[in-house]
Amino acid sequence: MGEKPTIAISHLGCEKNRIDTEHMLGLLVEAGYGVDTNEEVADYVIVNTCSFIEAAREESVRTLVELAEANKKIVITGCMAQHFQEQLLEELPEAVAVVGTGDYNKIVNVIERVETGERVKLVSSEPTYIADETTPRYRTTTEGVAYLRVAEGCDYRCAFCIIPHLRGNQRSRTIESIVAEAEQLAAQGVKEIILISQITTNYGIDIYGKPQLAQLLRALGKVDVPWIRIHYAYPTGLTPDVIAAIKDTPNVLPYLDLPLQHSHPEILRAMNRPWQGRVNDDIIERMKVELPQAVLRTTFIVGFPGETDTHFQHLLQFVQRHEFDHVGVFTFSSEEGTPAYSLPNQLPPEVMESRRDAVMALQQPISYKKNQQEIGKVVDVLIEQENPETGELIGRSTRFSPEVDGLVYVQGQARLGTIVPVAIKDADAYDLYGRILN
Repeated sequence: MGEKPTIAISHLGCEKNRIDTEHMLGLLVEAGYGVDTNEEVADYVIVNTCSFIEAAREESVRTLVELAEANKKIVITGCMAQHFQEQLLEELPEAVAVVGTGDYNKIVNVIERVETGERVKLVSSEPTYIADETTPRYRTTTEGVAYLRVAEGCDYRCAFCIIPHLRGNQRSRTIESIVAEAEQLAAQGVKEIILISQITTNYGIDIYGKPQLAQLLRALGKVDVPWIRIHYAYPTGLTPDVIAAIKDTPNVLPYLDLPLQHSHPEILRAMNRPWQGRVNDDIIERMKVELPQAVLRTTFIVGFPGETDTHFQHLLQFVQRHEFDHVGVFTFSSEEGTPAYSLPNQLPPEVMESRRDAVMALQQPISYKKNQQEIGKVVDVLIEQENPETGELIGRSTRFSPEVDGLVYVQGQARLGTIVPVAIKDADAYDLYGRILN
């Protein structure tokens, strides 16, 4: 039996994909493979791809082509493998395997087969797999943070979204399984657990017959971890039950990530959003009354086919009125295989881009004002990185989620992966600046 090959993983895409990467790493390490971050020395490079929108696919393709030009043996996994299996095998002779979104758990077997000279295609057309707390996992985030997937897949069929087609229908884990994994993460010193799925407010419907997010949050309240953050909370799923659970559970942060996508009922209907235009001012106002401390993040799509100036003005007024803490804006990406692809009245890219810029320009002073309100406060900050040049520390307060929101730049001494009190001295539109209180 010769030396086992070394394997590097190139990761692209969302945090759902990141968890898949972490499980593949865990499984490979457990099976005795050398895992190296350096693609140049590795025998194989696994590229965990994204296929959500065109820009993400372009990045995935660029990565694949660069590795192919360097004569690497490539294993393609993730959403793009699920989406374009045949084309990828045809166009990239360097690809020794394509592995679908529901098949990454068989990665060790794939490598073994490839080692014998086989070209492997392993793509379940209807993904059904979801990892649990017993699946090996090698975390790739900073030491204080971990993502915890409560469900995979989605039962909604929004007109612009290819994800259900690539990741299958919703399948939830049991509360016991999720709590067990949270306990493991807490024991590893994790300070912040971020709950993710396609729609976290729908957690549990498939196995319990009704949403169980409130019950899950209360159960996680017993785990010894300071911060639990919920991603992708659909406003209609923030029932009185769920809001009560957020309020009653001290380690569940009142941070709500609401993927609203638009404000105008006609556009929401065209998008085939589940509540078809019931996302209105009342829902947002109710949140603010019931969770006065809540930090509200949202995302919008501009340039959906048929979006008129009137529709867009409605969105601008909505953003102005509600003063969200954080706003992400995406231009519509026309995805083959989704209903929106063939809709009439597709907008030219320059209109979409100017609309995106307009929302961002409107939001910037709002974000600035919100951050200014933090000056003079003492806030808990999770320290995540250190600038080796200056010794300055960088972290996040509970207001900020990783990757998508701002950072806190901190003077003073602290260990990475710890939460420390920081006096906020200054702020700009995106970030906060402060000093550790000793």
